[in-house]
Amino acid sequence: MTAQLLDGVALGQQLRAGFKQRADQLAAQGTRPGLAVILVGEDAASQVYVRNKVNACAQAGIHSEKYVFAPDVAPQVVFDKIAELNADPKIHGILVQLPLPRHFDADAVLEAIAAQKDVDGFRAENVGALMQGQPCFIPCTPYGAMKFLESAGISVKGKEAVVVGRSNIVGKPMAMLLMHAGATVTVCHSQTKDLKAHCLRADILVAAIGRPKMITGDMVKPGAVVIDVGINRMADGKLCGDVDFESAREVASYITPVPGGVGPMTITMLLANTLESAERSASA
Repeated sequence: MTAQLLDGVALGQQLRAGFKQRADQLAAQGTRPGLAVILVGEDAASQVYVRNKVNACAQAGIHSEKYVFAPDVAPQVVFDKIAELNADPKIHGILVQLPLPRHFDADAVLEAIAAQKDVDGFRAENVGALMQGQPCFIPCTPYGAMKFLESAGISVKGKEAVVVGRSNIVGKPMAMLLMHAGATVTVCHSQTKDLKAHCLRADILVAAIGRPKMITGDMVKPGAVVIDVGINRMADGKLCGDVDFESAREVASYITPVPGGVGPMTITMLLANTLESAERSASA
């Protein structure tokens, strides 16, 4: 068996084709969807991510504004900018690119974003709504992972799902979404004993632990769906995921590549959340 690829570039393009039509319809009614992105510091990866998000907005007909601050900027300057954007009717989504410099309280920064503009879905209020099964915004990476399953016609109901990683950004919301969709979910982490045994039970295996090629083919149940959220740069400069792709693809039924899998879908779902926010604003 060689797994079918879940292509994030192709699925993202398919979804984004409909986004521009929605954005143009809103603009014709007087509301051009708008996303503001805040970048603090000079992290090279963050600069690439922000550039990709701004470019994606342009292609989808979404107005974007980028605010770049020096790494030693006083936190209050950023808080003031967030407050200004919260009050700006042209902006429907606010994103603060993580990670932030060490002198920032990242949780406080995320909480400063108005709940109705928190298109990353990271505010405690939005996290709680997700827990209750009534999300205002679904965090973009788990949202993209669920879209993969939907696009491939993979039913989640009654399946065994294992999420490797318990971060607030991916692991925990991923587990909630799978649970709400009817899966029986196990969350594994650095303290989990016998990780392999847990992984081998998974009909749906999500790797989001941040360790290159940690999940090998002998840890994958034959026929499982493998979603690799990790993105790691190796010594030779090449990117790889948390899954050993070559060995896992010989066992799984579906698998996401790295790059070209979850990454493009994360940006796609950011656009989706921004559009949904603008549509809510226009109908208010």
